[in-house]
Amino acid sequence: MKKIIISLFTALMMLTPAFAAGNIEVLPTMQSKTNVQDRVWVGTFQIVWNDFMDKIAFSEIKFPGGTPVIVNELNKQEFTVEDLNEKCYYRYVGKIKKNTKKVIAKAIKKKFQETSDLLDQLDFTPAKNRFIVYAMLKKDFEFVNPFDKLGKSAFRDTEAEYFGINGDSDKILDNGVKVLFYNNPNDFAVQLDTNNNDEVYLYKTSTTKTFNNVYAEMLKKQDLYKGETKFSDLDELKVPNLKFFEEKSFDDVTGKRIKGTDLVIEQALETIKFEMNNTGVKLKSEAAITAMTCALMPAVEPRLFYFDDTFILFLKEKGKEKPYFALRVYDIGNYQ
Repeated sequence: MKKIIISLFTALMMLTPAFAAGNIEVLPTMQSKTNVQDRVWVGTFQIVWNDFMDKIAFSEIKFPGGTPVIVNELNKQEFTVEDLNEKCYYRYVGKIKKNTKKVIAKAIKKKFQETSDLLDQLDFTPAKNRFIVYAMLKKDFEFVNPFDKLGKSAFRDTEAEYFGINGDSDKILDNGVKVLFYNNPNDFAVQLDTNNNDEVYLYKTSTTKTFNNVYAEMLKKQDLYKGETKFSDLDELKVPNLKFFEEKSFDDVTGKRIKGTDLVIEQALETIKFEMNNTGVKLKSEAAITAMTCALMPAVEPRLFYFDDTFILFLKEKGKEKPYFALRVYDIGNYQ
């Protein structure tokens, strides 16, 4: 009987199949903070934002009167297409024309054999002053060997379907798991091998830190770990099936003119479709920004009406030409 039981749920997603769409917070960046327990991030919207900055706005995005935290995070461009294989994403940047929607739909069909969950939500009214930035990220890969289906059991207060390795599993499945660290039954992480260059990390932790801090923490614990990293005959693995679809409108970045430009972001959307079971992972995510140019208003500087130095006061009756009182204030101490 195997004695170390690794019952996994990744803190990088914190999702269960029992949760309905809308209960999972879609974050714009890895460093975004949230009070929502179930949250997800994918780099698709960041790819779109990068292209919007570099190819449409040609500048960092700032808003007159104050820039939201989400915009400052996105402006850092901490995730780029350099972090992906070109085969797994498609990008489009340009003016919105009569055939733009068809061009994008045809391109993702050709490259991924996929249809869009997002295009129908976008305004494709053609105009010389309207732009679109679009991206699809598509991943579909299998584990080196399909894990065993372990049936249903509890996940916190909910029942979930699990896959993994138990005492009856073929030993060949052990080769598909690498232990990053195992400090105790509530603090451990593993890597699941796949049939391509994708790596699946699962980290059991109750931390509520941001994703980038959690990832850094996981790697630090791996570096400090001195125990056995080989998945042994005594070990067990138990991972819940995950499946969800989420869509997000980033309203904090829409409807405002971009400082120093005549651009206004009209729509900023992202969709995420994710599934993980005993055979592997499927991920499809889309994101888009539509924007338009408008008449550039002259920059307005705040006017500060501070009477904090020498000034003159006049009093006059309505309808009369001359004041009946005048006062020049120089030394305020004389009036206090």
